[in-house]
Amino acid sequence: MAELSGASTRPAPQTGAEGGPPGHDVRLGWLLIGGGLAGLLAAFTLTVEKFALVADPTYVPSCSINPVVSCGSVMASAQAEMFGFPNPLLGLIGFTVVVVTGAVMLGGARLPRWYRFGFQAGVTFGVPFVHWLAFQSLYRIGALCPYCLVVWAVTIPVFWYVTLDNLRTWGSARPVRWVRRFHGVILTVWLLAIVVAIAVRFWSSWLLLW
Repeated sequence: MAELSGASTRPAPQTGAEGGPPGHDVRLGWLLIGGGLAGLLAAFTLTVEKFALVADPTYVPSCSINPVVSCGSVMASAQAEMFGFPNPLLGLIGFTVVVVTGAVMLGGARLPRWYRFGFQAGVTFGVPFVHWLAFQSLYRIGALCPYCLVVWAVTIPVFWYVTLDNLRTWGSARPVRWVRRFHGVILTVWLLAIVVAIAVRFWSSWLLLW
C-alpha cells in the first residue's frame, strides 16, 4: 500500500545534535577529545612541575632549556597564579570537561541547550585568558613555556569550532555562513599571528642562541 500511495518507506536520515548533519558532531567530537587530551596532558605536566618547584626552589623544570624556553621563569611569576592558585589547575578541570564532552558527542548523545550555553561560556573564557597569558609571557616575563604553548594551541581551535557549531545550531545569518565557509583560513591566520608575535619578540634571542 505504501508503494501504491507514493509514500516513501525509507527511514529518515539521521542527524546530529540539534538537527545538524551527523558527520559534523563526529568531527567536532574527535577535535574535542584530541585537543582536550593534549591540553590535559600539558596541564597535568605543568601541575607536577609546579608542585616540585614549590617543594624545592632549586628544582629545574624539565622544560627549562635556555633563557627563552624556560618554564621555571613562567612558573615563578605572579601571573602563573592569576586566581590565587596555579593556573594549570584550571586546565585540569577545563580540559577534562572538553574530553568528556567530545566523548559524549561521539556517543551520539544530544547535548541540551543549557549545556551548550555553559560549554560555550567556558571555552569563551579560555580564549581571552590564554591571550592574556601569552601577552604576559612575551612582554612581561620574557620567557616561553612549551607546555603553555600547547595549551594556547589547543584552546583556540576548541573555542573556534565549538563557537561555529553553536552558530550553526542557533542561527543562519549570512555573516555566520561566510565565517563558516572560511573557517580554516581564519583559524590559520589567527594561529600564525601568535607564531609571528613570538618570533618577532624573541628574534634577537634566537640569533644569540644559534
